[in-house]
Amino acid sequence: MEKGGGKGGPSSSSPVVVVVGGGIAGLGAAQRLCRQSVFRNLRLLEATDRCGGRICSQPAFGGVIEIGAHWIHGPSENNPVFQLALEYGLLGEKEKSEENQLIEIGGHPGLPSLSLSSSGKNVNLKLVEEVSNLFYTLLDQTREFLHMAETPVPSVGEYLKKEIAQLMVDWTEDEATKHLKLAILNTFFNLECCVSGSHSMDLVALGSFGEYCTLPGRDCTFSEGYEGLTNCIMTSLPKDVILFNKPVKTIHWNGSYRQENFPGETFPVLVECEGGEKFPAHHVIVTVPLGVLKEQMNTLFSPPLPRRKTEVIRRMGFGTNNKIFLEFEEPFWEPDCQQIQVVWEDTSPLEDVRAELQDIWFKKLIGFLVLPPLESTYVLCAFIAGLESEFMETLSDEEVLSSLTQVLRRITGNPQLSRPRSVIRSRWHSAPYTRGSYSYVAVGSSGEDIDMLAQPLPADFLIPQLQILFAGEATHRTYYSTTHGALLSGWREADRLISHWDSEAQQPKPKP
Repeated sequence: MEKGGGKGGPSSSSPVVVVVGGGIAGLGAAQRLCRQSVFRNLRLLEATDRCGGRICSQPAFGGVIEIGAHWIHGPSENNPVFQLALEYGLLGEKEKSEENQLIEIGGHPGLPSLSLSSSGKNVNLKLVEEVSNLFYTLLDQTREFLHMAETPVPSVGEYLKKEIAQLMVDWTEDEATKHLKLAILNTFFNLECCVSGSHSMDLVALGSFGEYCTLPGRDCTFSEGYEGLTNCIMTSLPKDVILFNKPVKTIHWNGSYRQENFPGETFPVLVECEGGEKFPAHHVIVTVPLGVLKEQMNTLFSPPLPRRKTEVIRRMGFGTNNKIFLEFEEPFWEPDCQQIQVVWEDTSPLEDVRAELQDIWFKKLIGFLVLPPLESTYVLCAFIAGLESEFMETLSDEEVLSSLTQVLRRITGNPQLSRPRSVIRSRWHSAPYTRGSYSYVAVGSSGEDIDMLAQPLPADFLIPQLQILFAGEATHRTYYSTTHGALLSGWREADRLISHWDSEAQQPKPKP
């Protein structure tokens, strides 16, 4: 393959399109394009040996666990992931019910079934509910600053802490209860870090927090695994579309390339893989996570991305939220328990902790989700975000298991509590083709930055157009961080190409 002369406009027969990344954004784009007869030359390059990306279901404990995406958030008529799941018959009767679709939860997780403190005591659930109402009332207030010219403080975290400090003046409880309320609030701060995908709510922009939109419906799961959805999309594609183990090294654009399989044709883009294979294209849809763009943007594109695009990538937030699954022979919780909250009594959102991560990383755990019993085993799923989550990835399984055994013995007040039988955990920050979990609007960035990230290249109106298109959850202004945002972004870029080629077809042809 060699660089040729000329600008190489769109082929008169069928454009060559390459999709980079086999997550739900890339799969959604490929599926939509394949339904149009004009897009006969389509390839999807996936860096690993599986599709799904941050949707990752794994057989374990006699069932299936979700290493990545866990819930359909807002399963209702306007959620494309929910609608696809219905179409493919992947949901149970409860999940499909109209009642489930109409429930408004405002994007907030439900209350715990059990709240345990670091001194081994049960925390009063009425107190937890009171603190929860306070926290989410304040959190909802932060959305009111959207589109305001100025905000009182830069971040969501600073706003929440300022309001809490003012409200504390009127608290009438004894000192021990006041401290406990602050400790419970700290757990809700940590929970919101998991929801937002940030290390601290001090990193999340106050003025843009309201960009994110929730959908009605009680969050639901796939009984057979979330990956069933991406597998269904995969099987709908022609068998030769997806190429596995093809990590992309460089996307050369704004050039004119030739390829022997297309005699007389020139291409503005050339996708070069780490193994040396090269794929010419008229259009490339890049769906890699924002974490990968942050790490590789200086080498992934040649010529480099425009400065406005690289500045946006640097400004936007991309954090880590991991799961730790613990398997038990016998449960220490009641049969109707669904969620166990952990409250560290020596913590407060109003105090900065200065300590080595190795000594405190487990305090960022928000608690444990009780998974449905699997065969003859019982499983808890812990959630942890931020730098503590990334530190956890550096530990061995034995170190994690040992630390969490001590945590469980401490919060239950039972020093003889049986050690979990095994542990499985996610490591999204270490994953080379992910580098984290999902995006958020960081202090210094805005909703406009999300739109800028989504803008195709080249930005000027020179021919050829739409050489590089961008999709993925980080490019959806109102549903960033979600699977439905990722899917919609893939559809958006596919529709952009479909519209472009429809208009090309309608252009008057020059007379011979």
